[in-house]
Amino acid sequence: MNNYLQKASMQQVEEELEIYKKVFTVARLLDSDNIKKLRKKLPLTDDDGCGRCFFFDDKNNVCKNCVAVEAYNSHSEKIKIEFYGDRAYCAIAQYIEIDGKHCVLELVKCLEDDSLSNLEGKEKLTKKITEYHNKAYTDILTGAYNRRYYEEKIKYSAFTCGVAMLDIDDFKLYNDLRGHDLGDEVLRVFVETIRKHLRKTDILVRYGGDEFLIIMPAINEGMFSNILHRIKKIIASTQLSESPGVRLSASIGGVMCNGGRISDAVVRADKMMMQAKITKNKVFTESDSKELDGRKEKPLILIADDSKMNREILSSMLGEDFEITEAVNGVDCIAAIKKYGMKLSVVLLDIIMPEGSGFDVLDYMNQNHLIEDIPVIAISGDDSDETIRRAYENGVSDYISRPFDMKIVYRRVYNTIKLYAKQRRLAAIITQNSIEKEENDRILLQILSRAVETRIFGGKFHTADVGRLTGILLGKLTELTDKYGKPDRELISTAATLYDIGKICIDERILSKPGKLTPEEFEIIKTHTVAGEKLIDSLSDFGDHPLIVSMREICRWHHERFDGNGYPDKLCGDDIPISAQVVSIAEVYNALVSDRAYRQAFSHEKAMSMIIEGECGVFNPILIECLKQSEDMIRPMNRNN
Repeated sequence: MNNYLQKASMQQVEEELEIYKKVFTVARLLDSDNIKKLRKKLPLTDDDGCGRCFFFDDKNNVCKNCVAVEAYNSHSEKIKIEFYGDRAYCAIAQYIEIDGKHCVLELVKCLEDDSLSNLEGKEKLTKKITEYHNKAYTDILTGAYNRRYYEEKIKYSAFTCGVAMLDIDDFKLYNDLRGHDLGDEVLRVFVETIRKHLRKTDILVRYGGDEFLIIMPAINEGMFSNILHRIKKIIASTQLSESPGVRLSASIGGVMCNGGRISDAVVRADKMMMQAKITKNKVFTESDSKELDGRKEKPLILIADDSKMNREILSSMLGEDFEITEAVNGVDCIAAIKKYGMKLSVVLLDIIMPEGSGFDVLDYMNQNHLIEDIPVIAISGDDSDETIRRAYENGVSDYISRPFDMKIVYRRVYNTIKLYAKQRRLAAIITQNSIEKEENDRILLQILSRAVETRIFGGKFHTADVGRLTGILLGKLTELTDKYGKPDRELISTAATLYDIGKICIDERILSKPGKLTPEEFEIIKTHTVAGEKLIDSLSDFGDHPLIVSMREICRWHHERFDGNGYPDKLCGDDIPISAQVVSIAEVYNALVSDRAYRQAFSHEKAMSMIIEGECGVFNPILIECLKQSEDMIRPMNRNN
C-alpha cells in the first residue's frame, strides 16, 4: 500500500480504490463512525456506506481481532491472515487522514493456489500459521486447548453439542503433599487418558487449574452420557508410572446445549460438576438432577438481614438451587447457627441489624471456632473502609456492598460454597490418610515386636500385652492426677511394644536358660537396657521425633525403681520419666502372670500382691493405685486365667 496515502485527499483515495478493486477481493474505506461500530462488536452492513464485513456471514459476531480497528487505534498499517471456510485470506488495513478526517483503508485478498510462487512458500506459510495457532491456543503442559481458545473461539458460539466440566478430585492434595512435579504428572496423564476416548471432532480445553471442559458437537444425550461414564471409569483405573500409589478420579458435570450459547451451557455444566463433587468420582448430568429434584438435599444457606425485602430478594435469587433459612437479627442468626451448625453451607450476613449486629454474630462464631468451617459472606449497605476491613479481620470470606448485581451475588455464593466444600473434603482426606498411615505404622511395629518376641520369648505375646497394659495405666493416671500433665497415651503405648528390643543383643542361651542365672549372666542381661537405647539412637534419620524419644526413655530406664535400686543408672522418684515408670510396672505384672523358662506363671491375685508388697521393687505409689483401680480391665488380659 502506498505510504503517501497516510495523508491524502478523497480524490486521491478514490483513484487508488479503483485500482485496488481490480486486484483485491475486497477494497473499502472505513470512517470513524464505522470504526466505532466495529469497536462495539457490531458487523458493518451495506447500509453503513462501506460494504459489509467480509468475514461475517458464517459467524454470529465480528472478528475478535479486527484488523481495521487495530490499524485505526495504532495509526499504522496492520496485516492478518484469516481463514474463511477452506480458504485463506490476507487482510491489510492502513490508517489514513483524508482531508483531516481519520479513516482506514481495508483490503482483503483471497490467497489462491497461485498466490504463492511455489510449493515451498505455501508450506512455510502453513507451518507459520500452525505454529502461531499452537502457541496461542494450546496449554503448554497438557497439550489441550487453553482458556484463551475457549474465550476467543468457543464461548459465544451457538450450536448443538454436549458440554462437560471435569474437576480432578483432590488435586490440591497432590501438590501440597507430594509437590508440583506430581501435580504436573497428574494433569498430563489426565489429559492423555481423556483424549483416547474422545472423537476427532470433540474439543478438550484446560479451563483453569485442575478443571477441564469437553465440548462434543453433534451428539445425542445417550451417547454423551455413555462417553462421560466411560471417561470416569477409565480415569479411576489409571495409574501414574512415576507414582503407582496415587489413584486418580474425576467429578464430571454434563449438560446438553441445544443451539444456545456455549457459555450458558458451561455455567450449567459447572453446577452439575459441583453436585458430582459431593461424593466425588461421579458423573452428574441434568437428567440426574431432574430425577433427584424434590428429594435431593440442597446446600443450606442462612440469610440474616433485618430487611424483609432484602431477604426476599436473596431468597428468590437463590431458592431454586439452595435451601434457605432466615434470621431477622443477630440473636436469631446465632440461634440458627447453633441449631444447624455444620449443615450450613454459607451465611449471608447483614452487618447493621438490631438485637445483635453482624459483628456480634462474627464474635460468637470466632469464640466457638465456627468461622473456620462455616463461610460467611457479608452483604451490607455500609461500604466504608473501616467496616469492610473489620469484617475481613473477623473472618468473613467475602464482602458484597449494596446495591448488588444478582448474578454476581449468585456466582460468589456458589464459588464460596464450592471452595469450602473442597476444603472440607481435603481435610477429611488428610485425616483419613493420617489414620491409614498410623495404622500402617502400627502394623509394621507389631511385626517388628513379634520378631523380637520370637527371638526373646519364643513367640509369646509379652510386648503387645505390655503395650496394652501401659495404655490402661496411662488412662487411669490422667484420671487420678494432673501431676504428669497429659502423657500421650497412644504414643507411649506404641513405644512400649519395643521396650525389650535390646535383648536381641543378648546370647540366646542366657535368655532361654531354664535355671537361675549366675551373677555374671545377670550382669549380661542387664546390658539390654543400654543396648536397646543404642539401637533406637541408631535411627538418626528421625532425630528427636516424640516416638523415638519415648522409645529411648523406655528402653534405657524401664528397670529403674522408684527408690533408686534399679538399673542401669539408679535413678529414683520422678527423675525416672513417667513413660518408663508406667512401662516398668506393666512389664513386671506381665512377667509375673506369664510362663518363663525357669518357672510357671503366677495368678493375677498373687502377682498383684507381690507388686503391692514390694517383692519386685518399689514403684510409684500413684501407679500402684492405678494398677489396683484397673484390675477389672487387667484381669481379662491374663492369658493364663
